[in-house]
Amino acid sequence: MKPNDTITKSDQTVCLLDRKEALQKLQGQILWDIIIIGGGATGLGIAVDAANRGFSTLLLEQSDFAKGTSSRSTKLVHGGVRYLAQGKIGLVMGALRERGLLLKNASHIVKRQEFIIPCYNAWQKFQYLMGLKMYDWLSGRLSFGHSKFINRKEMKAILPEMNDKGLVGGVKYFDGQFDDARLAINLAQTSVAQGGVVLNYFQVKRLIKKDEKVNGVVALDIENNVEYNLQAKTVINATGVFVDTILEMDAPESKPIIHSSQGVHLVFDKSFLKNDAAVMIPKTSDGRVLFAVPWHHHVLVGTTDTPLDKHTLEPKALDEEIDFILKTITKYFSKKPEREDVLSVFAGLRPLAAPQKETESTKEISRELKLLVSQSGLITITGGKWTTYRKMAEVTVNKAMEVGKLKLIPCNTKNLRIHGCTTHSDGGHLAIYGTDEDGIKAIMKENPSFRNRLIEYLPYTQAEVIWAVRNEMARTVEDVLARRMRILFLDAKAAINAAPEVARLMAFELGYDEEWQHQQIESFRLLANNYLIVPYLRTNQPVNQLTN
Repeated sequence: MKPNDTITKSDQTVCLLDRKEALQKLQGQILWDIIIIGGGATGLGIAVDAANRGFSTLLLEQSDFAKGTSSRSTKLVHGGVRYLAQGKIGLVMGALRERGLLLKNASHIVKRQEFIIPCYNAWQKFQYLMGLKMYDWLSGRLSFGHSKFINRKEMKAILPEMNDKGLVGGVKYFDGQFDDARLAINLAQTSVAQGGVVLNYFQVKRLIKKDEKVNGVVALDIENNVEYNLQAKTVINATGVFVDTILEMDAPESKPIIHSSQGVHLVFDKSFLKNDAAVMIPKTSDGRVLFAVPWHHHVLVGTTDTPLDKHTLEPKALDEEIDFILKTITKYFSKKPEREDVLSVFAGLRPLAAPQKETESTKEISRELKLLVSQSGLITITGGKWTTYRKMAEVTVNKAMEVGKLKLIPCNTKNLRIHGCTTHSDGGHLAIYGTDEDGIKAIMKENPSFRNRLIEYLPYTQAEVIWAVRNEMARTVEDVLARRMRILFLDAKAAINAAPEVARLMAFELGYDEEWQHQQIESFRLLANNYLIVPYLRTNQPVNQLTN
């Protein structure tokens, strides 16, 4: 199968991500209707919406798609239970509506998830159940299921790992769960299928202006070291925690509009939460909500809320954040997790509206979207969360039509199936690829060794590496092990051990030599050690070229 082949299944055309083809389209377009800076959830959502409306659309991402915040979430598609207590009914209702649309339009990625809130007194039982009944009511016909109280015996049957000291029962409710980075790749594919162009490793260096109005960008293709002057009717800044950097390009005197908050997650093996139910701890000592969620046959626990003064593409978990999560979750699990039980630890940054007063904590800062238009016409969108990415995109493209004097075309993404969406699956490991599952199986037929697993205890295969390079614009070992597959986020040691084989397969596909492989393996090892509490060195293995 060649990179530009088209596969059809269930009347859905698969449009593959091909960087060479995207560059050709880039060079052939003189003027774009919309250029989007940033390839996270917000930027990709805008790229889907804009392309679906028929606008010539270009998205540029300085690193890989969802490299930052958008691959580091708690993996939940939710309305935001805790916002009910703050009286933000409209915010919750809107998010619940978007949750329902995501389940419909990305059914291969998003699933219904059962949650349990442990209760240790009668007041908690009443308080949480009443709040969640309101949550159910607000979701209307898009409800994921009805909340109910379960007694102590039922609680222990569902979650035998739960510490039952003082336990009176629990409240069961339903929300959504997903794989954030996989959804990001599918959004990129959806935009391309609608006629858009998306490129990773393409850094915007400065904005182009005419008569003090932004009308394009100067961008560097990092992979080929080629600079482009790209003209556009409208430029959208959707760079998350980096929005202030782009705003400074527009107006150096700009004041910051966002404040970064770091959230940390720990990943453990399945023994800490053997059932498929997730646990929600509604109020920790720092006032946040803590989740323990089954994810890819592991358990993900988080998150923290630590204000930061600076932001990077690779934030590191602080020791105090790790200790906080361990200390908190220990109160609820009979099997006490220790630092050595942590298979991976990852941190993500949230772009929050800048605090209005010095005493304001990040928990009090609005998570709602913030949309502004600079005097130059630069559109900036930030805030929000994964669940509401589609609505954020709709609002932003509506504004782009106004600012760029584009043809007024209504939004139709409520009814647009995301690439891969299918309700037909055997439920195996490849089900998360949706309609692309057959494409991966076809690669397995090319070479019997492509069926081999990268790591014995994980289901990921060599064929998925080949698929990621050919069809999902993976350019580095990190792209594959962190985002096309989730091995780095599940078990960092396993990811380090898999890196040589991934580098070998990628070099075969991309035509790179042994020096590239060595550089990739070492670079990834250094990166992956940031996901471990104790650094890990793998025994070196020879790097060989893959032959037919």
